Amino acid sequence: MSIIALEYHDVVAGADWDSSGFPGEAAASYKLSDVVFMAQLDVLSESGRRVGADVHAALADPEVPHVLLTFDDGGASALTVIGPALASRGWRAHLFVPTDRIGTPGFVTVEGLRNLQRAGHVIGSHSATHPTRMSRLSAAALRAEWRGSIALLEDILGERVTVASVPGGYYSRPVAEAASEAGVRALFTSEPVTAIETVASCAVIGRFTLRRWHSARYAASLAGRRSFARYGQWIGWSAKKLLKRTAGDAYLRWRAATFERASR
Repeated sequence: MSIIALEYHDVVAGADWDSSGFPGEAAASYKLSDVVFMAQLDVLSESGRRVGADVHAALADPEVPHVLLTFDDGGASALTVIGPALASRGWRAHLFVPTDRIGTPGFVTVEGLRNLQRAGHVIGSHSATHPTRMSRLSAAALRAEWRGSIALLEDILGERVTVASVPGGYYSRPVAEAASEAGVRALFTSEPVTAIETVASCAVIGRFTLRRWHSARYAASLAGRRSFARYGQWIGWSAKKLLKRTAGDAYLRWRAATFERASR
């Protein structure tokens, strides 16, 4: 268990949840306030693990325990909050971008991506369109999502893009196979596991998610040697995964309705 990957999304000032990334209550549940985020970084620095390395460096150094910091959705806070906070500590972010959203309101711009790259952060694909259920796409559609998004990012950044994350938590082996064909060598899922699977030429790495109500103590527990928090996430994820598989679209409707009621 040399790698613990943490999954973040946006980080915003106060409770201005719609200022960065996807709007709405469901998306907001994955966003942290800047105060909570900074407190989590403080405790992670005391975890006894090497925090904020590049994933390829971590994979090449399995004897050293690493905490990888990943951020989905490509919200504008990557440039305004996340990037500067990590750079000040000498840590790298892995920033995963749905390329159809680049430059749209609330999302990072082309120049923003280049600035983040120059600051040493790792830019990767989060698909092109951020499909709701990526694992249900055809093989052709999967190839288009990965290849199109990676080609655009490579054109923007002027270098190879070899990392990606799966949107929406809908992972399957064909998703990884298509990513590998597109040149991805490290693919992050939302499955809360530490075991790393190899699919074709791609390392598939699970992640442990931080959400709006999670404290600094919880973040520290996720990064700890023996973690009930990690086990608890795995139990919850396994139940949700079964529900997704059996309920299909009904699960998505129930989830949307739940967050709508919570926002009233």
